[in-house]
Order: sequence, then C-alpha cells, then structure tokens
Amino acid sequence: MTVGAPGAASRPIVIAIDGPAGSGKSTLSRALAARLGIQRLDTGAMYRAVAWAVLQRQVDPTDADAVADVAQTLAIDVGDRVSADGTDITEAIRGVEVSATVSAVAANPAVRALMVERQRQWVASHGGGVVEGRDIGSVVLPDAVLKLYLDASPDVRAARRSEEGAEAVARRDRLDSTRAASPLEVPDGARLIDTGAHSVEEIVKMVVAWL
Repeated sequence: MTVGAPGAASRPIVIAIDGPAGSGKSTLSRALAARLGIQRLDTGAMYRAVAWAVLQRQVDPTDADAVADVAQTLAIDVGDRVSADGTDITEAIRGVEVSATVSAVAANPAVRALMVERQRQWVASHGGGVVEGRDIGSVVLPDAVLKLYLDASPDVRAARRSEEGAEAVARRDRLDSTRAASPLEVPDGARLIDTGAHSVEEIVKMVVAWL
C-alpha cells in the first residue's frame, strides 16, 4: 500500500511507533498492519533475541564486546514467530530473565548500530511496513510517513506487564530513557497518543485518517 496525492509520486507506507514498555506498541502495530494490509516488525523482539542468546551462551550482559559479537553472528527472524539461529524463541524472549537483561543489551552502541541496519534493510525489502520500538521515529526511520509515540499512565502500563511488575517496568523506563545510544524519546513530528484513554479500534481509525 502506498500514499500520495493523485497524480503525484507515491511512496510506501512506513509507520514508526515508539513508546515505553507496556504502552501498547505491539497491540497497535498488529492492528494497523492488519487494517492496512502491510507487514509489521517488532524491533524489541530483535533485542530480546540477542539478550536470550547472551543468556544462553552465559555471556556477561555488561561485556560490550562479547555482547556485540553475539549480535553480529546471531541469525534473527522476526515475524509471527521469533527465531534465533533456527530455534523458536517466541515464548522464551518474553520471560522475566530476558526482560531483566534486554535493556542492558539494547544500550550497547555496537548492537544498536547492527540492529538499526537490519531494521532498515527489513523496511526496504518489504516495501514499507509498521515498525515498532524505542528509537524508530528518531533514529531508525526519521523520514517515516507517520510517527506515533504511545504512552499511558505508569499504573496502566504496569498492569499490562504484570508478569514483570511495576518496579521492573519503571527500571526499564529509566534505562531506556537515559542510555547514551539512541535513548527513548519523543521523535520530532510524532503524534502523541495516550493508549489508556482510547480503545485500539479508536486509535486505528485516528491513524488511518492521518495517512
């Protein structure tokens, strides 16, 4: 699907969705992709896959070079299911241990540089798509057709991530917002959406109208 005025050159739809943990990025990206008939990429799953591999290989998450080596050699496939080096890790990467490790892995500049390149390649090969994460509109796809920044109250987000707990969610917020490499921030030109104040269907209708 493409956008553009009649008679003008059209361009593929690229929607960038950013926001903190529990803000509803995955729920909205799935709904938008289904409504628009385009693909979606959960970039957070890519970092979680690296964190999973780091734990599996008993690598110290704070050893920047060793973690970067893991990321460099890891074959990651993200779709309806997530695999790493051919192993289905869809459920495993949502576990508490990976959740506690992923922010440290994602703060690694070398890992981020590698993942950003892979994410841009994904968009190019798919002719656009809905891409969710924490630096999509600001770093990965600053020229996206539409940038969204999702948020909700701490209580709402903690309830959505009840398996992690409010304290763990708050810790991830701090780490993601203060890291030196591509910190979580509201991208220039992004539309802010309080997902605690609207239903998914309401938000989808708003976004479609903005395209």
